[in-house]
Amino acid sequence: NGIEPSEITDKYGADILRLWVASSDYHADVRISTDILKQLSEVYRKIRNTARYILGNISDFDPNKDMVPLDQLTELDKWALAKFNNLIKIAKESYDEYEFHMIYHALHNFCTIDMSNFYLDVIKDRLYVEAADSKDRRAAQTAIYMILRGLDIILAPMIPFTAEEIWSYMPEDANYDADFVMFNEMPKVNEQLVDDLFMNKWERIHEVRDDVLKALEAARNTKIIGKSLEAQVILHCNDERYEFLTKVQKELAPVFIVSQVHLTKDGQGQFNGDLEGLSIDVAKAEGQHCPRCWAYSNTVGSNVKHPDLCARCAEIIG
Repeated sequence: NGIEPSEITDKYGADILRLWVASSDYHADVRISTDILKQLSEVYRKIRNTARYILGNISDFDPNKDMVPLDQLTELDKWALAKFNNLIKIAKESYDEYEFHMIYHALHNFCTIDMSNFYLDVIKDRLYVEAADSKDRRAAQTAIYMILRGLDIILAPMIPFTAEEIWSYMPEDANYDADFVMFNEMPKVNEQLVDDLFMNKWERIHEVRDDVLKALEAARNTKIIGKSLEAQVILHCNDERYEFLTKVQKELAPVFIVSQVHLTKDGQGQFNGDLEGLSIDVAKAEGQHCPRCWAYSNTVGSNVKHPDLCARCAEIIG
């Protein structure tokens, strides 16, 4: 009732077999089946696609001269690095205790929840729209470069062939051995990056975002909007939530990936999510569509040299 290892390596590759070993909790019965291998292949694909996406967006990034100092990164970039700090902690403790399945689950959650479902989705605007050498774009590149560099070193003991392949495409960095990922030290946690107050603030933003995404999906189902950038979001808040969201309002539209966000303490929105003191309305965004950034804005056409673009894109192009 077993499976020959050669059958797995022939069909899926050696790294899938190694990933199965790493994912298995040897404190209980260890199981293997075709379905388990298919699930592992999906996790592997998520990790690989995360690396491929980042590599594609740092192709013009030279870490020896383009790195932005950590204290000059945006809050969102610091949040991503803080989440990666948590992964480093779990990886170190789990490797030390030979609890490899803990690393496997942490890697899967990090690549899926923190990166693909949130951070990498939100920073597309900066990576694709901002000028190539702008500070905002370089800040995003700095964060994803640091994350992938450390992530690859963490992956190396489990899926070495994939890790070496990723490493071969990384931009050269004078601080690392350029030839082999295995010759580099595990990443270290930066305890000074953010504090608990910072993470609590972003946790609250995340909670609001979860409700907004549900409201956007409901609006999409009723044909009010198509893509999320076609939307403006109106948040009806109680006093405490209004005060909090007012302080972080500049972060909201990029994080929700919508064109406009309005806050009000009046009325009741059509959508009620999980949060008390918050209801949501979704409407068509104001202004015209900008074909470069895809957002809707009242500034489209304000620049005579670029009559089809919004003011932001016209300024970037120059």
